[in-house]
Amino acid sequence: MPFVPDEQVAARKLWLSTGGGLPEECLQYLTLSNNPDQAITSSFKIASAAQTSIGLAGLAAAHFHELRTGIEQSVSVDARHAVLEFRSEAYYTLENKPPGTLWDTIAGLYRTRDRRFVRVHTNFPHHRRGILQILGLPDSSEITKEHVQEAFMQWDAFEFEEKAAESGMCAFALRSFDEWDQLPQGLAMKEVPPVTVLKIGDAPKRDFSSLSNSYKHPLENIKVLDFTRVLAGPIAGRTLAAHGADVLVVTSPNLPALPTLDVDTSRGKRTTQLDLKLPADKVKLRELVEDVDVFLQAYRPGALENKGFGTHELIKMKDASKHGIICANICAWGWEGPWKDRRGFDSLVQTATGFNQAESQAYAISQGKPSLPTTLDPKPFPVQALDHAAAYLTAYGINVALCKTITVSSSFLEGGSWEVRVSLAAVAQWLRSLGRVAPDIGFGQTAKPMPTVSFPPDDEVRKLSSDWVQRHHSSEGKKMTAVRHAAILSKTPVKDGLREATAPMILNSSLPQWLW
Repeated sequence: MPFVPDEQVAARKLWLSTGGGLPEECLQYLTLSNNPDQAITSSFKIASAAQTSIGLAGLAAAHFHELRTGIEQSVSVDARHAVLEFRSEAYYTLENKPPGTLWDTIAGLYRTRDRRFVRVHTNFPHHRRGILQILGLPDSSEITKEHVQEAFMQWDAFEFEEKAAESGMCAFALRSFDEWDQLPQGLAMKEVPPVTVLKIGDAPKRDFSSLSNSYKHPLENIKVLDFTRVLAGPIAGRTLAAHGADVLVVTSPNLPALPTLDVDTSRGKRTTQLDLKLPADKVKLRELVEDVDVFLQAYRPGALENKGFGTHELIKMKDASKHGIICANICAWGWEGPWKDRRGFDSLVQTATGFNQAESQAYAISQGKPSLPTTLDPKPFPVQALDHAAAYLTAYGINVALCKTITVSSSFLEGGSWEVRVSLAAVAQWLRSLGRVAPDIGFGQTAKPMPTVSFPPDDEVRKLSSDWVQRHHSSEGKKMTAVRHAAILSKTPVKDGLREATAPMILNSSLPQWLW
């Protein structure tokens, strides 16, 4: 085995586990930062996860470009830039203003009657209403966290978690690593890798011979339907757009928008809306699927199947004379186990799988105040690390699958249709497997805290940001700055900013059709 630098160990393991025929030699073109984990304050190797996931997404895109054009290139990622990109949703500006708050007024952690904690996620209006209904509180702007905390003292943590699950709401009890490991869902996730790439059907091999050497970006002429919301899925789609794909976001006009997040995650994409309750819109979506390369979705398992657009239905919709389809699916808790159908978000997975308790203990030790876990307030990560890592690992898996559709190896047939699976719980398991940073280092003077959200932006953020224009149909657009993509490709720079792409202001900026 060739010598592998310490910073590349995790990348090499993932590349070989999902590559399945992609050359190991590609790893020589990837450069990552040495000693990355002082780039953020945490006892977990968040910076390693950031530069690894972003780097692999870029490396797989570069290899796809090489397969199409014969052009080799290097990929480099700086760990500090990577962790700032892991918080891009907080560091953009629009018309010289930072984003508003990303959280609903009652979202967060609450103590319960049994001296434990429950975290609730209430950013969507119907999730907020549901949680307040369980607590016996009105959905009013006058309801404060103090009111919610008082109501939670009538509940035990696991009792409330189960009641919320029965109601389809988003609330999970704080657990330790040991408690998660013994939970049936934890046991179901035990051997699940962070990203899985599976062949799911036969299809002709992609033929790019007539277009060789004509691409400015690795994913040029790749069509992506983006059925995702919040962070992980949209950032995966944004990454594909950065590498040149035509990414068309499809949302329902019946669902609430998240404009504070959408502004950042829609960069480089086009947006449209379809109501799949309407026959005409279902027909339009089928027409789009006939020519699509990648179908990216992040609804709960079974949600799109119920509307006739599950993975196997999508394969049947593809034009049989063309290449296959890549179905990329993201969920919270995985595809097996008793929690597989539950809703979930990054903060909830951090809480339920043990990270918040472990982080609080490490921080207490670093401050010379070790305490019993029950006396400590849970400590979340300084970034939504699971969402962001899942995003880039999904983009990585999609790029790996694209490579497999035009290559032949001893393990895989050429062409084909492929499924990419990523869950937040599996990504959490992967992050945990990377090991820990000693508390006095992870929270010490050499570890860099995240910049504050401000305007003008922090100097460090500004230096790593590009100018964009947010457009609303034919309007002149609004000025925007946003953190650039951290993966630097030596010969095909990403589409990042005014010179290459704009971003839509709204969720129906375009007609439901492809650019080419």
